[in-house]
Amino acid sequence: MKGEAGSVPHNEKQKQEGHIWGSMRRTAFILGSGLLLLVALWNSVTWHLQRFWGASGYFWQAQWERLLSAFEGKEWLLYILGATQVPVLLFWTVSGLLLVVDTTGKPNFVSRYRIQVGKNDPVDPMKLRQSIHMVLFNQFVISFPMMVWLYPILKLGGDPCRRELPAFHWFLLELAVFTLTEEVLFYYAHRLLHHPKLYKKIHKKHHEWTAPIGVISLYAHPIEHVVSNMLPAMVGPIVMGSHLSSITIWFSLVLIITIISHCGYHLPFLPSPEFHDYHHLKFNQCYGVLGVLDHLHGTDTVFKQTKAYERHMILLGFTPLSESIPDPPKKMD
Repeated sequence: MKGEAGSVPHNEKQKQEGHIWGSMRRTAFILGSGLLLLVALWNSVTWHLQRFWGASGYFWQAQWERLLSAFEGKEWLLYILGATQVPVLLFWTVSGLLLVVDTTGKPNFVSRYRIQVGKNDPVDPMKLRQSIHMVLFNQFVISFPMMVWLYPILKLGGDPCRRELPAFHWFLLELAVFTLTEEVLFYYAHRLLHHPKLYKKIHKKHHEWTAPIGVISLYAHPIEHVVSNMLPAMVGPIVMGSHLSSITIWFSLVLIITIISHCGYHLPFLPSPEFHDYHHLKFNQCYGVLGVLDHLHGTDTVFKQTKAYERHMILLGFTPLSESIPDPPKKMD
């Protein structure tokens, strides 16, 4: 009897160990299979993209060499045009299209996607005019000299106008480094600017727009524009010794994404602006770009309890998320 009584715990222990090992094997199998599928998918995607890049690479290389020939001996001018004027042209093209909706309310169907309903409907023309003056000042008096200053620094790590265009995989690596560098530097610079003393003197100007619009993405105190807008985007290309083509694409992407983040409309098939729009609404949440550091530091906990968080996704249809995931009704006093 004692042997039988003593054998029960032993058998149970064996069963428990078998169950644990079985769970571990299943987990390893699932994770391993998922990893293999991810690697296979990644290799397939990059292979197809590499084929496209390779097929078109000769074309772009030829165009680049034509540009180099046209600007021979004046590569600095080619750099200025590519690193400053192309991104600026894209900024005002996208912002201008959004300004048509902000100032006229037309086309009507775009207004359906407004995040803060009833705000900027239409936008205050006097406030808008003052903001545009500040944006132009930041672009041409602050950004332009900084980009000129960047050229000799880039040349220390390699000529940004070198003849060979970057390989596709290298360009992907650069984008990853640029993005992570900007996320870290922007997050901490942004949080620093929310310190009461700095906020009152510097960052408060940007937060005059509690319901932002696209063009005010660069509406900021000049010190903030340097520390929070320019430097986080510039460090990556310096570290990687990037080619002008990578720099032009990167700065263009940065400006387009910041316009979308501030535009005030959650439009179909575009990145969600809910995260940064909520920051303008509440001030003390959602400081970053990707949201990774906000998650680590807990500066998105209130945001995660809102309907705005539920709407924080790419809209893959045409029904506004404010209609499919509406805010709860406001409590009556």
